[in-house]
Amino acid sequence: MQHVDIAIIGGGIVGLTLAAALKDAPCSIAVINKHPLVVPLLDAPSPRVSAINQANIEALDSLGVWQFVQQDRVNPYKAMHVWDKDSFGDIHFNCDDMGNDSLGVIAENAALVNGLADSVMQQANVTVVTQSIERMLVGPSQSMLMLDNNDAISCRLLVGADGANSSVRKQASFPITFRDYEHTAIVANIQTEHPHNNVARQAFTPTGPLALLPMANPHVCSIVWSQTPDAASKLQQCSDDDFCHALTVASDAALGNVSLQTSRHTFPLTMRYARSWAKDGVVLVGDAAHTIHPLAGQGANLGMQDALALADTLSALLNRQKDIAQHRYLRPYERARKTEAVKMIAAMDGFKFLFDGNDPVKKLIRGVGLAATDKLTTVKQAFVAHAMGL
Repeated sequence: MQHVDIAIIGGGIVGLTLAAALKDAPCSIAVINKHPLVVPLLDAPSPRVSAINQANIEALDSLGVWQFVQQDRVNPYKAMHVWDKDSFGDIHFNCDDMGNDSLGVIAENAALVNGLADSVMQQANVTVVTQSIERMLVGPSQSMLMLDNNDAISCRLLVGADGANSSVRKQASFPITFRDYEHTAIVANIQTEHPHNNVARQAFTPTGPLALLPMANPHVCSIVWSQTPDAASKLQQCSDDDFCHALTVASDAALGNVSLQTSRHTFPLTMRYARSWAKDGVVLVGDAAHTIHPLAGQGANLGMQDALALADTLSALLNRQKDIAQHRYLRPYERARKTEAVKMIAAMDGFKFLFDGNDPVKKLIRGVGLAATDKLTTVKQAFVAHAMGL
């Protein structure tokens, strides 16, 4: 049996960010993931990407992690263009508005995980365990993890960083609120006729938003096309040529004609929110605690901020020789991050409601709103600062 102070279940972006942020903390950590953390990157970029904002890039850089991320698999984007299809409303954001070189980066998830893993595996206080958990016994003073190779790990604090269907959340009996967004996301990489010029684009259509995220190749974008289930089903079933034609129309041919570089993948979109994030011996971070609509590209950023906030809380407790597993000491983290998650969920709900459908009143409101905001420098700067996490 191995004992550690903290067992992090899940070796994705959020779990590894937490481990990296605890590199100088006086504690022992196990990162448990059923698959190897580092995976070979294919020659062609993966369509599974995240928009990482400037605040999180700076945090990873300060932790010494960013140097491990393969830089040709992340692409800085310098501007954003958001518009309402079939309406006069649109808005442009530029990094120059904030005096920055970029608004953030579009990063392949696998490249970001690889960089985090390479950094974390060099930490003296981290043990990486690549096994499945057969059984989990969650207790207020100690949790026991039985692995599929008959080994066991005990820990003082169990951290659920294991995604939307978190087994830690289920085992700890944290209640959850969820709601179907009634959208299905279609994800793929496309080749574009015109260069994207490092601009992230988003078009709001009557059946859902379309995001065109600029990759390192100036003629390749990753798309996240959120549609009603019926519309998504029809798009998924049509031929590649018909799909690309529909995509060109939906994007108002902003990048000219397009062609598919990868196959199309779909996944349903659901809002989840754990009503409790912590109790004695257990705490949640990232998608284990909340999932939101991807229309603003803030899911990964929100989870990384959870991890950084929890690391700050735990480091302070350890330095004061307090019990890191007591709920009363974890409450400040829980309160602060639940507040941020609720604000983001409410914002996504508001955007989805306002930009859904062809209601003429809503079209007028959003058209006027976008056009007016585009003219108001102070308001635009506030939007940009929020998108950058600053």
